[in-house]
Amino acid sequence: MRTSVLTATLALTTALLPAAASAATGPALGACGPGELCLWQKPDFKGTVQTHELSGLDIDSCVPLPAGTTAQALANRTGRPVTTYQSAECAETGEFETYPGGGTWVPQSPYKVRAFKVWEN
Repeated sequence: MRTSVLTATLALTTALLPAAASAATGPALGACGPGELCLWQKPDFKGTVQTHELSGLDIDSCVPLPAGTTAQALANRTGRPVTTYQSAECAETGEFETYPGGGTWVPQSPYKVRAFKVWEN
């Protein structure tokens, strides 16, 4: 009897392990290359992605997303801090958050991102 219970427990644990491991790791990280800021339309790195490289950005300047678009997930691989804003004008009266540039993945922003600013340091 003891062997049967042990075998059943082992079989159940093995069957549940992949699901538990998947739930523990959360969503897969979105693909974003070195030196890029990537913004996804939907949480968990889904939907349309916008990619911005440092070579095409004015440092310390507000960059609004195209009219009518927002982002809800992001990856910062620029090597510089990036602040995202709820406001399309980078106004600090709404929500905003700064993320380090060494490789930050955010599967769900606490607000809809409408603009961002890349900082010198």
